[in-house]
Amino acid sequence: MPKVVITAQVEDPVKWEKGFRTHGNLFKSQTVTKPINFATITGNHVAVCAEPDDLGTFMKVLDSPATAEAMASDGVKRETVKVFVLDKEFKV
Repeated sequence: MPKVVITAQVEDPVKWEKGFRTHGNLFKSQTVTKPINFATITGNHVAVCAEPDDLGTFMKVLDSPATAEAMASDGVKRETVKVFVLDKEFKV
């Protein structure tokens, strides 16, 4: 199962988290069924890690108007969004 990490800057981390937690149905439409990990750090940076069942569907919904609207509502600075598909593994 692929893992996707998304990072961005937000206007207000508290507002962002409050809004982020309301988007369960949006994540379900992206085929995310496992818990989503996320963190905030100083400088209003956020990181989200999700494990979609279908990467193609996840990416399609990520680029949809519904996701853009959710990000705007949560105060995400869209120009700072970076998406990493974790496609490599290092076994120790």
